[in-house]
Amino acid sequence: MPHRQKGRATMPTQREQDEADLRRHVDRIIEALGAKDLDALRCLYATDVVSFDVEPPLQHVGIEAKLKNWTNVFTVFQDVSYEVRDLALTVGDDVAFGHGFGRLSGTLRDGTATTGMWVRATFGFRKTDGAWLIAHDQVSVPFDISTGRGVTDLEP
Repeated sequence: MPHRQKGRATMPTQREQDEADLRRHVDRIIEALGAKDLDALRCLYATDVVSFDVEPPLQHVGIEAKLKNWTNVFTVFQDVSYEVRDLALTVGDDVAFGHGFGRLSGTLRDGTATTGMWVRATFGFRKTDGAWLIAHDQVSVPFDISTGRGVTDLEP
């Protein structure tokens, strides 16, 4: 999509195109979660993805482990919604990273509606054959150092 600069159209730079692609990539995660579409999610991650998620163990290695995490979410939730806020991206030629806040919410299988909790989210992207894939992600909650308990009621 051309930009306007002092009365003339200019083409976006490669970095601008890549950043737009990465934002669409995150949007596709949100759409796939809402649709509970594991096949769509599979296409968004590298096969060797390493995920530091909020549930044990400390790391989940490989696409099957990552999809198992999402399967667990789909088992608990009847309806799923995911929101990303304040996404900041840094884009290189073939690697990029992003950070922001995410919130998983929806209706649980027992009919209980939940607004979820905000978590800190970090994405590591790798460009392979011209396509961006998530090679690493990390989700965390801050903790109260005096109690050792997670603090789950914070909002961005």
